[in-house]
Amino acid sequence: MHTVICPWANNSEMERLYHDTEWGRPVHDDRVLFEFLVLEGMQAGLSWAIVLRKRERLREAFDGFDPRVLSGYGPEKIDALMADPACIRNRRKITAAVKNARAFLDVCAEYGSFDAFIWSFVGHRPIVNAWTDPAKVPSSTPVSEAMSRALKARGFSFVGPTICYAFMQAVGMVNDHLVGCPARRTSR
Repeated sequence: MHTVICPWANNSEMERLYHDTEWGRPVHDDRVLFEFLVLEGMQAGLSWAIVLRKRERLREAFDGFDPRVLSGYGPEKIDALMADPACIRNRRKITAAVKNARAFLDVCAEYGSFDAFIWSFVGHRPIVNAWTDPAKVPSSTPVSEAMSRALKARGFSFVGPTICYAFMQAVGMVNDHLVGCPARRTSR
């Protein structure tokens, strides 16, 4: 079998590093899961490269993506984030992050952890796909559609099926590394 790298990872060194060290690796830490939920929501309508470039500044601006802190953000903090040129200055996305922090904490209270809730959509085991053609990798699936419905019913926003599928890929709920990609083996 020949080596194939997921094509998007060749766009930049930053994307290659993310691909090789994070994307598709199972995540079970609630804070990291929340970070990816916020970042994927921030990506809507943008390239992932833009979000990756701003990730460290977003982490600082959003208090380490601590949902307990974000849940308490009021209009002044949202205005400050809107004024920060290093952030993604979209009021709807920032407001969604605050709203999602509150919903996230509610899910944690109900299920014991966000991890227990979110991984239940895949039976607590990664779905390992066998894509050979990057054009065949879907942007959403019935599972991401179900996840989207469940999250929206619990008060989350910016969690459509495409965002949910990108989240699932990012946190290793699905392994969509192409067959032959060296990172595929480490993402199980």
